[in-house]
Amino acid sequence: MSSTSLNEMIESLKCLPGVGQKSAQRMALHLLERDQQGARRIADAIDNALQKVRHCDRCRNFSDSELCTTCDDASREQNVICVVETPADVLAVESSGAYRGRYFVLLGRLSPLDGYGPEQLGLDELERQLGSGIVKEVILATSATVEGDITAQYIADFAVRHGVVSSRLARGIPLGGELEFVDGGTLSRALSGRQQLG
Repeated sequence: MSSTSLNEMIESLKCLPGVGQKSAQRMALHLLERDQQGARRIADAIDNALQKVRHCDRCRNFSDSELCTTCDDASREQNVICVVETPADVLAVESSGAYRGRYFVLLGRLSPLDGYGPEQLGLDELERQLGSGIVKEVILATSATVEGDITAQYIADFAVRHGVVSSRLARGIPLGGELEFVDGGTLSRALSGRQQLG
């Protein structure tokens, strides 16, 4: 491309998951040729999100304020916490319509080789919440991978110390599967068929 600005736009779009050179070119050319107003809306929304979005103080999900809308919703079950790895997993579980409790987002999974230990996952805060006496069950919705299983077992171990029942998502989640890619119906069955650990 002869335009440095266009090349920079294409390279920037390639940071998105699943977007390669050709897709980035198509998006950039479409926005510049046919939808400059849409491009401005996207740029403004990204800028706004970068300035305002933070992590919820209680569950670590994305939020515009100290508490996200889920944590601030008094109608949700306060005695059940679903532990997930990413904010995308929260969206996936919510799409099932089968869960009305709270969440805790790890923002990763235990993987010492990659620099993810208990501190990076906020496990001190999770343990504090489990020790509060309010939480009766923790649903471990980590991915069905070796690291996901290790993370779930680590949390289950300290849940037992606080007298909190821990369960793991059951049938329907494929081995090695990432939660954010599982459809709502499968997640609904997995939530209702969860199994107690320990």
